[in-house]
Amino acid sequence: MRVLGVDPGLTRCGVGIVDGAPGAPLRLVHVTVLRTSPDEDIAARLLGIETGLEALLEEYAPDAVAVERVFAQHNVRTVMGTAQAGAIAIVAAARRGLPVALHTPSEAKAAVTGNGRADKAQVTTMVSRLLRLETAPKPADAADALALAICHVWRGGAQARLEAARRAVRQTGSRS
Repeated sequence: MRVLGVDPGLTRCGVGIVDGAPGAPLRLVHVTVLRTSPDEDIAARLLGIETGLEALLEEYAPDAVAVERVFAQHNVRTVMGTAQAGAIAIVAAARRGLPVALHTPSEAKAAVTGNGRADKAQVTTMVSRLLRLETAPKPADAADALALAICHVWRGGAQARLEAARRAVRQTGSRS
């Protein structure tokens, strides 16, 4: 399974692409940070993120997209920008018919470190080890995007099977 992970942000939007399967070695496919200038208006910034994501989706053809679920912060302006950037990733995936999963920062941290409260340095270290990287991905947005992709590789398959089973039960129940 190839997963494109997105750590959304208006100024720095981390994107990491990983190949793998539960119980199999992971492989880094690509990692980058899409950047926009705070001096640009919001429309231009969102368009820049969308253009970058579309190009990556086209070039790397992932099987699924994992986006960090926005969590409450004290700075509403930051939350809004993060949510808008995340929505761009969701729409770009939906346009291609790709499944989208939202994972919290704690889920991604727990998946790669075993601790949902791990700090950024711990996440970066474990992402580097899991992907057998000689140099750590930088900035932290890049490592976080890879952590989201890894989280989905390991957890997303099980979630997809559970959802398929729920749909089957609902369909069977509606025919009775």
